Amino acid sequence: MPQLFRRILCPVDFDEPSMAALDFARELAAQNGAELTVLHVAPLPMNATEISPIPMEPYPVWEQVARGRLEKVVAEHLEGRGVPYKAETRSGEAAWGILEQARETEPDLIVMATHGRKGVSHFFIGSVAERVIRQAARPVLVFRSARRGEK
Repeated sequence: MPQLFRRILCPVDFDEPSMAALDFARELAAQNGAELTVLHVAPLPMNATEISPIPMEPYPVWEQVARGRLEKVVAEHLEGRGVPYKAETRSGEAAWGILEQARETEPDLIVMATHGRKGVSHFFIGSVAERVIRQAARPVLVFRSARRGEK
């Protein structure tokens, strides 16, 4: 069977839908012999005192915390499953970080979750998935896990 995907990017935000998308991406990577890059984009803190004008560390503290959480997630969902993977963190706005990672690593596919927000919450919060779909130069598979009570 020919290899359809060699590199898959899966951004996660540690919630249930993104963990379901990660499990789906893992299975897709396993079926294709692909490398999976798991990305978390840590939001910048609102408190200006946390941001140093001159970076003293290569990774800011909020990104280090996110990196620790990401390492736990990949250990639980990927280690020992026979899928080569990388775990990456970035800081900033989620859609921008995902698009930057995709530009740099050129995945064959981006697999990501959507929260399925509608109405006012979608208007105010927006959709990271929607922005990635509109701007990505790569195919995007949007995964929406069923909510409780939905089929």
